[in-house]
Amino acid sequence: MTSPRRVVIALGGNAMTGPDGSATPEAQRNAIREAAGHIAEVVAAGVEVVLTHGNGPQVGNLLVKNELAAHEVPPVPLDWNVAQTQATIGFTVADELDAALRARDLPQRTAALVTRTLVDADDPHFAEPSKPVGRHLPREQADRFVTLGQRWEDRGEKGWRRVVASPEPRAVVDSAAVHALVAAGFVVVCAGGGGVPVVDDGVDGHALRGVEAVIDKDLTAAILARDVDADTLVIATDVPNVMVDFGTPSQRPLGRVTAAELRELAAAGQFARGSMGPKVEAALRFVAGGDSADGRRRAVVTTLERIADAVSRDDVGTVVTNS
Repeated sequence: MTSPRRVVIALGGNAMTGPDGSATPEAQRNAIREAAGHIAEVVAAGVEVVLTHGNGPQVGNLLVKNELAAHEVPPVPLDWNVAQTQATIGFTVADELDAALRARDLPQRTAALVTRTLVDADDPHFAEPSKPVGRHLPREQADRFVTLGQRWEDRGEKGWRRVVASPEPRAVVDSAAVHALVAAGFVVVCAGGGGVPVVDDGVDGHALRGVEAVIDKDLTAAILARDVDADTLVIATDVPNVMVDFGTPSQRPLGRVTAAELRELAAAGQFARGSMGPKVEAALRFVAGGDSADGRRRAVVTTLERIADAVSRDDVGTVVTNS
């Protein structure tokens, strides 16, 4: 295969927490340090890298702080939480990735950008919030936040949990800034958690405001990858391949597959909506627009440990192309 020129890597939540799911600052930094080593190997191969990431555990921690401190300070809205976690993860990744790049005598350095993602104010997901966030609480505690305008649902024995809208990403507002930073030689960390969700209340995007929502980070990554004219989108998760017939005796890993074949499998209900489904959809959306300026577009779903090989080879992970 032709070596890619520019790659977008979307890190899953497992790259931001400890092996046991711990989200302490130490566990997060250690996990990010490990991820940085794999990303540095991609940069060392002469590839321009744009990096995005999940932020579920970090937003969950902030929501707990909101809950515990609600009697002292007003809870901040969800878009603020996304922005805060973008900044925290961004500077931590920049520190660790800069160290990994220096250790390999590479000249590139890292820039982190708090990034907004445009969503439609009329997106139907706002009318029917369904994305669970934060921890479970007893009803009497959840009622306090319902009075603040939040929506909570009874989740049975575990208690009540907050649900929010997860609208479709329409555009990465700050993609031009990302493009400029990449062109200047930076490894860019951006659009964490799918981006800070904003809607347009004005004309031509001149009156943006944040909204209470979370955006799927893989779907945003697909838009971002096309905006910066990437050749390859790598979605790093906790399994080496997308699986067909998952959880059954006939399950099998997908290797190289065409977009048409993968869409048929998705239409047949092969990929769970809350787990692999968005990753498959992101891969399909990225390759759907045809080839990049310098070659074919390809998307790869695999583990963090294999991303360097996934960038340079067509036999690692689940590889999606148009042909």
